Amino acid sequence: MMLKRKNMALILVAALFTIAACSSDGGTGSSGDTGKKDGGTDKKKKLEVSVSILDRGQVASDEGTYESNRTTKYINEKSGINVKWVPVVRTESTKKLNTLIAAGEAPDLMWEFGRDYMSTLKDQGAIQPIDDYIEKYSTSYKSYLKAHPELKPYTQFDGKTYIATSARGIDAIANHGMWIRQDWLDKLGLKAPTTMDELLTVMRAFKEKDPDGNGKNDTLGAAFNFNYTGIIQAMYAAHSGLWYLENDKMVKGNFTDRYMDVLALLKTAFDEGLVDKEYITDKNYQKERQLFVTGKAGVYMASWNISPEYRELKQNVPDSKLVPLEPVSTKYGKFGLFQEPPANKLIVFNKNMKDPEAAVKLLDWMVEKNWFDVRFGQEGVHYKLVNGVPQAIDADKNKKETIYAPEYAVLDQWSPKPEDFPIMAAQDAISQDYAKVQGESLKVAMKNKFRRDIPFNPTFPELSETATSFTPLAEEIETKVITGGSQYNAQWGIEQLRKEWKRLGGDNVDKLAQQWYEKNVKGK
Repeated sequence: MMLKRKNMALILVAALFTIAACSSDGGTGSSGDTGKKDGGTDKKKKLEVSVSILDRGQVASDEGTYESNRTTKYINEKSGINVKWVPVVRTESTKKLNTLIAAGEAPDLMWEFGRDYMSTLKDQGAIQPIDDYIEKYSTSYKSYLKAHPELKPYTQFDGKTYIATSARGIDAIANHGMWIRQDWLDKLGLKAPTTMDELLTVMRAFKEKDPDGNGKNDTLGAAFNFNYTGIIQAMYAAHSGLWYLENDKMVKGNFTDRYMDVLALLKTAFDEGLVDKEYITDKNYQKERQLFVTGKAGVYMASWNISPEYRELKQNVPDSKLVPLEPVSTKYGKFGLFQEPPANKLIVFNKNMKDPEAAVKLLDWMVEKNWFDVRFGQEGVHYKLVNGVPQAIDADKNKKETIYAPEYAVLDQWSPKPEDFPIMAAQDAISQDYAKVQGESLKVAMKNKFRRDIPFNPTFPELSETATSFTPLAEEIETKVITGGSQYNAQWGIEQLRKEWKRLGGDNVDKLAQQWYEKNVKGK
């Protein structure tokens, strides 16, 4: 729910007065730490809670760490709660959380975006229901849930609430995105591709025809971040992490016939050198990013919002012209790139949590509009309000001081419109240039509907167990297909995937998934 523009400034002022009032006892906040008793010898302990945070490598060394920086200090000071942040590397987040849980060292609050993963934690007994805590300790979040009944199906298992969440804004529903160097297209006399065959043709031209004009064979068809395979899968409507309905039968994405085309495309791009072959071992995709921002790749498969990369590209290659690229069609039709379901960050409570009141009070504090200054920083320093929209004062300052901050707004309600971006952006030329294409990119990201046949994936223990065993085997098979030359083709790959799934008990899982669909989704 986006703050209403006309009332934004008044609400923020009111929030600041509220914060000041809550912190007037020396920063103890609303936790009931009312001060000294018996002549000043006893003081109530400050509320404490630990929370996971996704480490995307965006905190500069002179800003601190993900555990301690200007945003964490702001939260502790203004909320009156001592919050300990536990970073988990984004690309290995669930693996790290699993390790912490197994060691008995997991934080009180853990969050991720996948409901499937939270179901697994529930089945393992690692998390607990929170209905009683919300009823007992919450005011603001309880009211928020009543105002957003659409979130309820995403928060419950077996009729009990296990997950706290907030509604995604449109910019958070949009996720993946593609970009293309329009200046390269113009130089080579090419049009923006609209089909997968055309996309491959353009990528080949970008690799072979010296689009940067330096006389060297040093350009690539595409670079990407960790969304690469998900983008290809989405264009074929064969996302490996989703289930699809084929003639009203549940089929996991990587067992559809369409998934064979995904493997074939990834193999072609690798074999022909349209992408950098080292990406297989470039786990944090830093080389991929560098290839793009230094002007060596013509297509960028990443996210709809790539503000830091766009700025670096323009600084390195001032004449570059980057524009959003709409997903291309395949022989199966045209499908949108990955779009998220309505529930945002999914927050669960560790079963071993010591102080659930502190956890709920933090959620209440966040949802009471405090997420805004957590996300955007300090008014007058990082932004000023223009028509109720936060306008960046200094893009370079914000790139360092607030780029990582939205991760900490665990109950975030921001939902900008495309026309807001030029207002929000700093006034320097690059920021304003990007704001215009950013608004267009959001429109492109939402133009074509992502194929999601059911609102969320089935969840049951047999599926979790089988998927846990299957995932590393699938990665190994797919790597062989992509990198193994003619010995391993896409047909072999899909047959091996199906074979391994069946060997692990997949037939029974498929049967249970069908029963789950008929009970929980069909006809509802």
